Amino acid sequence: MLKVILICLALQFLLELPDKTMIAMIYMGTRARPLNVFIGGALAFVVHMAIAVGAGGLLTLLPQTPKEVVIAALFLVGAFYLLFVSEKEEEEEGEQEAEAEHPGKRWREMATAFGVIFVGEFGDLTQIQAANLTVKYNDFHKYPELAHGHGALAVFIGSSLALVLIAFMGAFGGKVLVRVLPLATIRKIGGVVFLGMGIYTILQIFHVLH
Repeated sequence: MLKVILICLALQFLLELPDKTMIAMIYMGTRARPLNVFIGGALAFVVHMAIAVGAGGLLTLLPQTPKEVVIAALFLVGAFYLLFVSEKEEEEEGEQEAEAEHPGKRWREMATAFGVIFVGEFGDLTQIQAANLTVKYNDFHKYPELAHGHGALAVFIGSSLALVLIAFMGAFGGKVLVRVLPLATIRKIGGVVFLGMGIYTILQIFHVLH
């Protein structure tokens, strides 16, 4: 279970770090108290992971081959997003989302951060991939050690940890981070990882069919 938690943490971290919601966290963290932005944003991320894992649980009801096709397709969508969507476009969209709200007092700052991230994450790649990973690791034939809901729990924990870490980094040190770590490079690395997982899943499908 620990291995799956770490895999999900790494994948979701790579996917979310250069995303528009990370940029929104950085933007809000410079205009409101970082702790309040972190609490609101982290809570929104965790709620979204719970929704995504629940949706992924429903997808596990698909027959094996269609399920593998869905997994492969979603990995390839993640790869396309990371490799071909420009970082500048993500920065502009994240700043626009953050500017739509106007932080005030403490409770309002937390509510603002929650609202921006909650709305911004609906249908986002991290949410989709959390559902995808739930389908992948709820396969009791391949991962018997993850029976009885342990696969879904591992995905939820790993994905939530990744996004809470992103929220912390964005709120408290985002401006420094983007100067030290080029997010465009992270996008390329993440894209290659997701492309590899998509290709590997496709190869598994053909192996089963033959």
